[in-house]
Amino acid sequence: MNKFYGTGVAMVTPFKADGSIDFPGLKNLIDHIINGGAEYLVSLGTTGETATLSKEEKKAIWDFTVETVKGRVPLVAGIGGNNTVEIVETLKNFDSKGFDAILSVSPYYNKPTQEGIYQHYKAIAAASPLPIILYNVPGRTGSMVSADTVLRLAKEFKNIIAVKEASANFDQFNKIAAEKPEGFMLISGDDPLTLPMIALGAVGVISVVANALPKVFSTMVRTCLDGNFVEAQPLHYSLLEFTNLCFVEGNPAGVKSALKQLNVCEDHLRLPLVPVSATTQQKIAKELSGLK
Repeated sequence: MNKFYGTGVAMVTPFKADGSIDFPGLKNLIDHIINGGAEYLVSLGTTGETATLSKEEKKAIWDFTVETVKGRVPLVAGIGGNNTVEIVETLKNFDSKGFDAILSVSPYYNKPTQEGIYQHYKAIAAASPLPIILYNVPGRTGSMVSADTVLRLAKEFKNIIAVKEASANFDQFNKIAAEKPEGFMLISGDDPLTLPMIALGAVGVISVVANALPKVFSTMVRTCLDGNFVEAQPLHYSLLEFTNLCFVEGNPAGVKSALKQLNVCEDHLRLPLVPVSATTQQKIAKELSGLK
């Protein structure tokens, strides 16, 4: 599973002004990220505004992405939610050709117990045609997948291969890194924490800001994975303000603003998300000019 070492990019979904999917913009984005040196792509994670897409639109995006990537890099499909039965049905009907893994966010809103989270992923593991990357993001889901639950799943299900950790909890990272079974991967889900997480044993990141800056970010990650942390520090620090600006008015509004300025795609979003303010847009442009 070393195909998931390095920088994965949680791709945005480009939209036209009328709200329809901008497939030429998606092609530009895919080529921009691959040409920038990122190791793999994630289609329809949180950053892809998946909550606002219909089943038909998701299928169209996945089909187009597979056709555009043409096997140049590994592909991960985001399939998660808070209705376990629905996710299982989606997985059973999912055309996995061209994909290498599933990224599945923990159930949101319901606030299940740890046993409920375990049973949720157990059902997904039984149904999935591909290896599974767990996704722990309590800031969005309202509940934490504890380190004990991550380790239980990692040890009991061979097709659960990794966890994307976006809890910002270093006690959690330390326990997973220290006690995980051999081969199970810890992946950063927070761009600014990637360097210290790799120092603890993470194998890379699934990034938001690498939509816009794949070359700079993936170079930083590879430098860390080579053990050259002192060399990586200037790149890490150079990205911090840009990263903060990408999230200050919500994701993916910030990174879409940067992508528009790079002429990759427009910055349209679907409600309830809206574009960043003119002030933030100007700040992003200023940071971007020094990082390209």
